Amino acid sequence: MKVPYASKWRNETEQLRKLALAAGLTEEKKWGKPCFTRQGRNVAIVIPLKETCALMFHQGALLKDPKHRLQKVGEHSQATRWIKFSSLQEIAAAQSTLGQYIRDAIKITESGRKVVLKKVSDYQVPDELQARLDAKPALRKAFAALTPGRQKSWILHVAGAKQAKTRAARVEKGMPVILEGRGFNERAT
Repeated sequence: MKVPYASKWRNETEQLRKLALAAGLTEEKKWGKPCFTRQGRNVAIVIPLKETCALMFHQGALLKDPKHRLQKVGEHSQATRWIKFSSLQEIAAAQSTLGQYIRDAIKITESGRKVVLKKVSDYQVPDELQARLDAKPALRKAFAALTPGRQKSWILHVAGAKQAKTRAARVEKGMPVILEGRGFNERAT
């Protein structure tokens, strides 16, 4: 699997790898990227992006961040946090901070602490989606059979529209996909 932008960020990726390995983490290839583990559990991963290269911590929300360098990966991220870099010089300047984050992330992983994630039931199902689920038993059954992550993807996708007619249109367009057992953004196999 070819990782987009991997060659653009080769040097930065290598520098971040060295920091993780120096801390005693084990490197594995996951999702086509260098992932660093402790006791078989994910600690961090290097992610080459279009404009930057990021070091992402799987339980990053639990890290102390006095310098406010860690960012949420996405609007709805609960556990993961990352630091983005656009040059080797930025990584070098942050090397001691990164080392501390990595050491702290290892301690968190070894302790077994994890971010308590919201359950699907903690999210309000948009009225437009709920109306269709109530009106169509087959859709309700298919939605209930989705994994919690797939249910959440639909709830967030529909709820993300500002206008009711857009939310309704998203539900209509998504119904066949839900009936196929897929989450939002999941391609057919």
